[in-house]
Amino acid sequence: MTAKRVFLAATGQNRGKTTTSLGLLAAIRDRGLRLGFVKPVGQRYLVVEGTRADEDAVLMREVFAMPDALNDMSPVTLPRRFTTDFIMGRIDDDLAAQVRGAYDRVADGKDVVVIEGTGHAGVGAVVGLSNATVAAMLGAPVIIVSEGGVGRPIDEIVLNCALFAAKGVRVIGAVVNKVDVESHPDLPAVLRRGLARHDVELLGYIPYSELLANPSLELIVTHLDGELLTGDAGAGRTVGWVAIGAMHARHAMDRLRHRTLLITPGDREDLLIAALAANQSTPDRVIGVVLTGGFRPSGAVLTRLRTADVFTYLVETDTYRTAQAVEHILVKTHPTEAQKIATIIDLVGGSLDVDGLIARL
Repeated sequence: MTAKRVFLAATGQNRGKTTTSLGLLAAIRDRGLRLGFVKPVGQRYLVVEGTRADEDAVLMREVFAMPDALNDMSPVTLPRRFTTDFIMGRIDDDLAAQVRGAYDRVADGKDVVVIEGTGHAGVGAVVGLSNATVAAMLGAPVIIVSEGGVGRPIDEIVLNCALFAAKGVRVIGAVVNKVDVESHPDLPAVLRRGLARHDVELLGYIPYSELLANPSLELIVTHLDGELLTGDAGAGRTVGWVAIGAMHARHAMDRLRHRTLLITPGDREDLLIAALAANQSTPDRVIGVVLTGGFRPSGAVLTRLRTADVFTYLVETDTYRTAQAVEHILVKTHPTEAQKIATIIDLVGGSLDVDGLIARL
């Protein structure tokens, strides 16, 4: 029996494709179906037991205890200079054959295979494996994932639909991620009507979740080059809000919300003392502090931060560049983040008609 298959594409990076894949796979598993996962082309990869594999393939394999080989779940990865070498003819591997062979091995004995693309419909074209090309090659209908808003997601979804249509690929519909239904309860209806004008069905929407959208303190340490002075950089400690401490301490305190990450020069001890006072009145109002400029606070202030167990991280870059770096952290899900994975499964399972979707594959 041939496995049913679906290709998950996105309108760009960090739109929620991995979130949708993880939630969809969990729903398939919960229905007692044998599932498979393939990431045909990977740009962000890990090396596991000597095998280079896309980090999403590693995530799905660990979360769902999949038996398939990692080099089948992630047949093509693009290390540095790969695209240049390919264009210049220094790589003559048959990449399409690698993808087809890997898919066939994963699909053997499975009921449903989720194929996760990389970025928008055209990503991978440089090596002859755009998402649209791969979906056509594997005969997989497509779901396009975008993120919240009105004009931007609709415009991006319609643009991506055009490339899939040019390759003869059927687009089943779209999923919109990070939809703030609390502030805009009518947004799903607007999106559904707006997409329908272009013959695209809104298959579901994933509500905005701070836990999924914002970085953890662990990611702050991973992405910023610095020194942990005090506190714990836990994966389960998620930043709720980022504030720049560049004004009088009294004014800065007005900008603190629950679980604020305060970015401030290390010699602004007035702000550090004010942050400690804020946490005494409201626990976890300041979840952590990033000290910029390479300025190390005095021993007395460091002792107070350590006693209060406040995450304190020292970096050499200035406040502006540090804030930019934090803003551009790509929030990814890791196999150890149990709470985050449970939240994803709950949100996606509640937003998609999985039975209806499987029936249409």
